[in-house]
Amino acid sequence: MQKNIMLFVVFLLSVSVFSQEDLQEVKITKKQKGIKKSYTLTGNTTIITSKELLKAACCNLAESFETNPSIDVNFSDALTGTKQIKMLGLTSPYLLIAEENIPSVRGASQAYGLSFTPGTWIESVQITKGAGSVINGYESISGQINTELLKPLSDIPFFLNVYGSTDARFEVNTHFNKKLSDKWATSLFVHGNARVAKNDMNDDGFLDNPLGKQINVLNRYQYYNPESGLVSFINFRYMNDKKQTGEVDFDKDTDRGTKNHWGSEINTERFDVSTKIGYVFKDMPYQSIGFQNAFNSHNQNSYFGLNIYDIKQNSFYSNLMFNSIINNTKHKFTTGLNFTYDQYQEFVNVNDYSRIDNSVGAFFEYTFDNTDNFSLILGGRVDNHNRLGFFVTPRLHMRYNPWKNGVVRLSAGRGKRSANIFAENQQLFASSRIFSILDNTGKIYGLNPEIAWNYGVSFSQKFTLFTKNAEIGFDFYRTDFKSQAVVDLMQSPQEVLFYNLKGSSFANSFQAEFNYELIHNLNLRTAYKYYDIQTDYLRGTFQRPLQAKHRFLGNLEYETSLNNDRQWKFDYTFNWSGKQQLPYTASNPVADQFPDFSPSYAVMNIQITRVFSPVLEVYVGGENIGNYKQEKAILGATDPFGPNFDASVAYAPIFGQMYYAGLRFKIK
Repeated sequence: MQKNIMLFVVFLLSVSVFSQEDLQEVKITKKQKGIKKSYTLTGNTTIITSKELLKAACCNLAESFETNPSIDVNFSDALTGTKQIKMLGLTSPYLLIAEENIPSVRGASQAYGLSFTPGTWIESVQITKGAGSVINGYESISGQINTELLKPLSDIPFFLNVYGSTDARFEVNTHFNKKLSDKWATSLFVHGNARVAKNDMNDDGFLDNPLGKQINVLNRYQYYNPESGLVSFINFRYMNDKKQTGEVDFDKDTDRGTKNHWGSEINTERFDVSTKIGYVFKDMPYQSIGFQNAFNSHNQNSYFGLNIYDIKQNSFYSNLMFNSIINNTKHKFTTGLNFTYDQYQEFVNVNDYSRIDNSVGAFFEYTFDNTDNFSLILGGRVDNHNRLGFFVTPRLHMRYNPWKNGVVRLSAGRGKRSANIFAENQQLFASSRIFSILDNTGKIYGLNPEIAWNYGVSFSQKFTLFTKNAEIGFDFYRTDFKSQAVVDLMQSPQEVLFYNLKGSSFANSFQAEFNYELIHNLNLRTAYKYYDIQTDYLRGTFQRPLQAKHRFLGNLEYETSLNNDRQWKFDYTFNWSGKQQLPYTASNPVADQFPDFSPSYAVMNIQITRVFSPVLEVYVGGENIGNYKQEKAILGATDPFGPNFDASVAYAPIFGQMYYAGLRFKIK
């Protein structure tokens, strides 16, 4: 000990003999990870940082999960170019998707809502597997995704992102930020994108991606007063999105409503207002009150060939929360009230499915944390819904660290939701299928609510391998449906059936991860996923259509060291999907049939970024550089108004390879 003190004194003396001019600045930096897995949070949570969002084209939230092992990204159909996400093998309606902890993508916005949040607006994304917290609602079954937007008080004054791609998509993002005072700041985000040219890379006579344009404006205000303990956010947002797809020769001005050429338009206008107010008690920093309110109006007018689908949803959400402790900070609780109101005006051709849904609920969530190696969250809520009735939602999460850098988690919970069968399955309108609802005893389209239990266990471990950092992880989740609105594509290629589950339906998900720093600044991320998802249909038990049993993801990331604020960044992603059960088409003519299972395939993406200075960087990249394309994308393409037409079956990319370039400019 005395020797160490003497050495320290000598060091100080040696430093003091140098003049100030002789001393050089020493910068201590810590490299930010693109994806962070928490070892201290009770839930199985992964955090995607803004760094990860820049590793791909990432034009919107739906496209921001390409390099993430927890989320699967697929195309929803062969026409709209829309990407849908899945967690634990279940589609996004079984996720609770929130923006700053306010539910956002739900109801009418399920099909396209993820594409309405530009990637550059996002500060981080938190992904929680399994049944989530009861604070935000009862609908979460397979997990929760929460998006945090850039904060006005911490954002830079100006940001510009310009993007263009070989599929004729162009995009501009501008952020303006200004501090109004020590306590007030405001941000204005303006996003615009357009696809201006027709592409038919597989020569089937149909557009691979829609023509379209979107304008998206968000104005945020933030107030923070550390002396009073008050913080608040106010958001105003307007979005207008237009898409046109169908046959290459389709002209919307002359061919709409006719059989000249098959075409489709999807026009959406949306307006959002939200407020958040939080107060931390000055003499009791462990105690706080939060009040969230959000109103949105979502109006979609669309047609698919001769099918017309219009839906308008006006929604109001309110959440009052109180946080405090029981005796000491090891025992915490959150309690409060939720209120949700949804007014739907929904029309499928001449059928009117308009309705009003509302619910009020109360929740209580207890958290125990010994500040060392064990924590537990036990939550429950009671809700009364005008269609779902009165019900209870229990949730449990546990974390245990058996040794250093190792964590075991358990979770269990129940979720309940009403399936918006048309909004969630809009891709089926791009077909000649007849929509048939077989049951009429329930209160939601004649169907019963969906109820499922989710159970999960996970283990993660950090360690050193050959002097380099490594990490492994395993998790297994099972979802058991007690009630489900079955979407049956296995009965007939000319019909889609909706009915209440008659037997069993479950989803088993297993994932294994291995991450390793191969050499300095070169990181490898890998994940293997196995899904066993089965449902009892009228024709028997089948795997869930368009869901691969086996998937593999590999990602290589390399960054050069900073040299006069200049840097190169390289990123390569490999996604492999095994064979998928396809919808039944055996009764069609041979030319209009799919096989029972799709072939396996791989997609490779790459991006190179050159950082010229702290204010300017340029990037180029490619998606699907192996140019894999689905061999047959549209059934009955030569007779789109005939009985065999179906553009809803997309198990692989349609467009083929795509390359892009862009730049980012900042004023700090």
